[in-house]
Amino acid sequence: MNNRRFASCLSALAAAIAAITLVAAAPSPAEAQFGKRLKDAVKRTAEDKAIQKATEEESKAIDSALEGGGEETAAAADATGGAAPDSAAAGGVPDATGTAAGTAANTSAPKDRKVWANYDFVPGQRTIFFTDFTEDAVGNFPERLEFKTGGMEIVEFEGGQRALKATTSSDFIIPLPEVLPEKYTIELDVINRNSQGTAANTFEIAGGREGLSETQYSEVGWGYLGVEVRDGPVQTSVPAKDDDRTRYVGKAASFRMLGDGKYLKLYADEKRVANIPNALFKRDKALFVRLEARDDADNAVYVTRIRVAESQKTIYDALSKDGRWATQGILFDTGKSEVKPESTPTLKQIAAALKEHPELKVEIQGHTDNVGKADANLKLSQTRAEAVKSALTSEYGANAGQLTAKGYGDTKPSGENKSAEGRANNRRVELVKQ
Repeated sequence: MNNRRFASCLSALAAAIAAITLVAAAPSPAEAQFGKRLKDAVKRTAEDKAIQKATEEESKAIDSALEGGGEETAAAADATGGAAPDSAAAGGVPDATGTAAGTAANTSAPKDRKVWANYDFVPGQRTIFFTDFTEDAVGNFPERLEFKTGGMEIVEFEGGQRALKATTSSDFIIPLPEVLPEKYTIELDVINRNSQGTAANTFEIAGGREGLSETQYSEVGWGYLGVEVRDGPVQTSVPAKDDDRTRYVGKAASFRMLGDGKYLKLYADEKRVANIPNALFKRDKALFVRLEARDDADNAVYVTRIRVAESQKTIYDALSKDGRWATQGILFDTGKSEVKPESTPTLKQIAAALKEHPELKVEIQGHTDNVGKADANLKLSQTRAEAVKSALTSEYGANAGQLTAKGYGDTKPSGENKSAEGRANNRRVELVKQ
């Protein structure tokens, strides 16, 4: 056999072996589906382990305090272990390059409870719309919002937190399953532009689908320069103090709206920034939002969370009529049980109701959605319930004899866990009359 023929045979043999290898390596449809399920299971296991680890660390702190670990350790244990919703996902706040520059969802909000003493925002109890973009694909526009104009996409920060990023002046619609109720709350967590630029507002919001063109209705704008209410029966603007202008440039903020008839209260983190008795915010089956971003890295605007809810009965009325009262107003970081300072108004309401009605005895119940492992959720809900009881008695003067605490994990859902709204309603604290 000559060299040329030998080389040709070798080449043919190599091609045949390669073809056989490719056929053997190609997964069947059944194998591909199995691989997908395996990857999903690995992801869920990682999430479960993260929750389990956080719960175990908190339990060790509580056990140490109960064993007489000293005043400092006991105080730390009293501040942990509580009940209710995973309200704020832990994740990085992006710097000008879009990378994570922190580990909290809102690094600009003060942690000292005393600073929140005059904060009176109480989230609505029944969630109508909720998204934190965890179910949206990176690089896409969110499926549950309606695109109008501009440049927007889902991004993910270090730590896994996702956000809707706008790089130009951009408009979108929040579709609601029902008309915005007479008593409502709107929560919008944003990350501001990293430079002051030319646009005063970070965002504007109005009721309905017609944007900012219906001048008979009130529209709200907020940014590092302050808050303004335009159009409608009254127009007003409240400029921010110099410290707040610096504080919010390139930083995260939680903006809140509380509506009751014509009454409108506006909040930025721990401060009530406007109190308007005669506004006219349109009730409709949609909300219009404009993000005032600009087309460079320093001037992107991010939205990390949206919640719209109905405010319902007072605590005593609900306990008298239904024997139970639920709230999403007691807040914790994901996988944690330290009661956040934003919970102050709800805790004050509960303590006041207990003092006004000393005959009341209630069980503080901690409930979760079904995300994560059931036993980890159960343990976390118990430590959260205990933390709420501790806060009510030690910080707000409630009578411990009126209170018991129990965590139920995901065993008593208030509704289905199939939607973001359903899971949000299931992450709750309840007071149940005994």
